[in-house]
Amino acid sequence: MTTITTKASRIELFNFSTASMRAFHLSWIAFFLCFFGWFGIAPLMPIIRDELGLSKTQIGNLMIASVSVTIFARLAIGWILDRIGPRITYTYLLIIGSTPLFLIGLSHSYETFLIYRLAIGAIGASFVITQYHTTLMFAPNVVGTANATTAGWGNLGGGFTQIVMPLIFAGLVGLGFVESSAWRWAMAVPGVAMVFAGIAYYRWTTDLPEGNFKEFRRVKKSEKNTQKSLKKVVGDHRVWVLFVIYGACFGMELTVNNVAAIYFHDYFQLDLATAGLIAGLFGSMNLFARSLGGLLGDRAGGKMGLKGRVLVLGGVLLLEGIFLVWFSQASALLFAIPLLILFSVFVQMAEGCTFAVVPFINRKNTGLVSGIVGAGGNAGAVMAGLLFRMDSLSYSNAFWILGLAVIGVSVLSLAVRFSPQEEKTALEELQLATLTTPN
Repeated sequence: MTTITTKASRIELFNFSTASMRAFHLSWIAFFLCFFGWFGIAPLMPIIRDELGLSKTQIGNLMIASVSVTIFARLAIGWILDRIGPRITYTYLLIIGSTPLFLIGLSHSYETFLIYRLAIGAIGASFVITQYHTTLMFAPNVVGTANATTAGWGNLGGGFTQIVMPLIFAGLVGLGFVESSAWRWAMAVPGVAMVFAGIAYYRWTTDLPEGNFKEFRRVKKSEKNTQKSLKKVVGDHRVWVLFVIYGACFGMELTVNNVAAIYFHDYFQLDLATAGLIAGLFGSMNLFARSLGGLLGDRAGGKMGLKGRVLVLGGVLLLEGIFLVWFSQASALLFAIPLLILFSVFVQMAEGCTFAVVPFINRKNTGLVSGIVGAGGNAGAVMAGLLFRMDSLSYSNAFWILGLAVIGVSVLSLAVRFSPQEEKTALEELQLATLTTPN
């Protein structure tokens, strides 16, 4: 790949004239809409459960389906990104990925609903594109913050959909639609939005600060070199440690997005709109929490080097686990809501800290590393989903077990270490970035 010399060393939120900031804004908007569609069905599950006569096991299977396919999609997207770039990749994902959102309205049985829920999960690969694109656009001194902010604001779609989809559903019912039709038409809303986002992404972004991949002479890797790069990434234990760590933070976010509304609806006897509003509070912390995690990672990296980024990650992950255990034991709504919010803050900070480390693992294969680590989040959600499908285990006990697991995983961060040469290279790049202000 052509050496990038014009990566942005600052995040200027109200500047839309540079390629870096256009990619910044359009990547988080695209991810936001994908999250909106990905979990749009979750706050409507109490209605769908009654219509289709779904059991707890079947609901658990649907939750697993929604996140399991994303594991493979993220791995594939990571490989594709290194070859054709984020602009074309995101365009295709947004437009093609909108299709099952329209088709899920045709479901009238558990089996067909499961198939479409599985297909919708593929749009979760959008996260990898967002992280890859901002990594290409921003210098080391702010790349953690850029990655965390675009991903965090994108993740807001998970909270937005918990609040908005019940309102869209209620609005359609108010217009005369019966409940069995209203939820089906409601799912078309994020689908339409994704189509327009795909068109905008193609028109207004570029792959690199200097232009698109195809405008530069790119040396194509031979099959032998490609296999060598793959083996190097797959053989790096740090990649798999981060895979597990991301499963312990983003995996928990996906899990809560899937079960929060039905949990508050059933456990605290709340109506659909109120349960959705409370569930939405969890996702709304993405407004600042993930960015805060990335910012802390960048600040720690500036003061203590790459090891500082890892230490912050481990500490935040530990706090996440503690608050999840505490939340699981809350039997009163008065305590459950603030504990949910505190748990959410540290979940998303941990995600931001993770991707403040990822860009420094293997610089020549950023897409592949991002894809593997990103897939870890969905693998974590699949493992969590197995707990929530068990008839013998209550949702609160499942949360308790997951909290203990997160505490245990936080210790694994100590296994992510960097060589003296990697530390030196990162320091040199940081010094260069702080002295250089690109146009």
